[in-house]
Amino acid sequence: MKTNNNQPKNRAFTSIAIALGAIGLAYAPIPGFQQTVVIVSGTELAEPIQQLKAKFEQENPNIKLELKFQGSQDIVNNYIDKKNDFQPTIIIPASAEFIDELNQRLSAQNNNQTFYDSPQPIAKTLLVGIAWPERGKVLFPNNRFSWQRLEQAMTAGNWQKIGGKNEWGSFDFLTTDPTRSNSGQATLNLWAIAKTGGNLNLNNPDVTTLFSTIKRSVYQPPRSTDILLQEFITRGANDADVATVYESIALSRWQQSQKNQTQPYQIYYLDPTIETIATAAILRQNVDNSQANAARKFINFLTQPEQQKTFIQFGFRPINNSINLQSVPNSPWNQNIPGVELNPTVKTLPAPNPQTSGEIQRLWQRVQ
Repeated sequence: MKTNNNQPKNRAFTSIAIALGAIGLAYAPIPGFQQTVVIVSGTELAEPIQQLKAKFEQENPNIKLELKFQGSQDIVNNYIDKKNDFQPTIIIPASAEFIDELNQRLSAQNNNQTFYDSPQPIAKTLLVGIAWPERGKVLFPNNRFSWQRLEQAMTAGNWQKIGGKNEWGSFDFLTTDPTRSNSGQATLNLWAIAKTGGNLNLNNPDVTTLFSTIKRSVYQPPRSTDILLQEFITRGANDADVATVYESIALSRWQQSQKNQTQPYQIYYLDPTIETIATAAILRQNVDNSQANAARKFINFLTQPEQQKTFIQFGFRPINNSINLQSVPNSPWNQNIPGVELNPTVKTLPAPNPQTSGEIQRLWQRVQ
């Protein structure tokens, strides 16, 4: 019988080919097995999440991310009212209180669980005030933010009546729409606390009068904080004088204000202020287990130190407090931004709970 000496070699090549094929199947995307994760995030997170999207998809080729951005209150309302033309997998509003609100409102409709897992904090920031330097010196002469001075300026209506220059014209304050955005709700919450001497009482007639004054003064408030800040920078002094925004956005867009205007804006820390913690949750409705697993990978990815450093570069404070803000390359805490503080010595309050936010929105809609 004639023996084929090439048989062992052929078997060896076949084994190698099978092994290489198995490796390829393990690491290459398999057609039909790619998961799509739709993320609906607050607009304040848009830039860091957009930057991290490519890195995540490169490390996880079987997962495709679709990003949507809305105001935090809109995230809740649009989901409950079924106004989206897409099916969200993950929501990341500006604070955990919106997660609680969504859970409470859905639980009242049915007995099903709203989320797969416990919501996970992603990044945090503070509510701050910003003003163009020359005007800030007139409005806040001791270099400290004051709700009382802000109300006086709003009531006066123009700068000359509060010690400013006649050519500065009307006093223009900006905040977001509290029926759509977290920062607008936080602004009204803190202002009402200051108006009532430290104890929030939305039934106080003085608070109703305050809300009415603000509503008459703030023309067509933007739906989100990032849109507000871009308008503030574009309009500049005479059309936008003072605003309340997130520290993160104020830091990340400060260079833009320096380029667009003669002088960049200054940051003022509110005391007390509100800390908002952007929080991610995986929705159960129309999300299967494989999608939920893919979503978990993304949330875990965002909480790792390298990705937390990206959030720092965009002005957010990390969930992991062991990361030094000044040690991160391109950190805004190294750019000598006027008014910025590494560790502000101010009292920090949590974001208003769903019940308080609801009362704030109802009062805002009711006043004239």
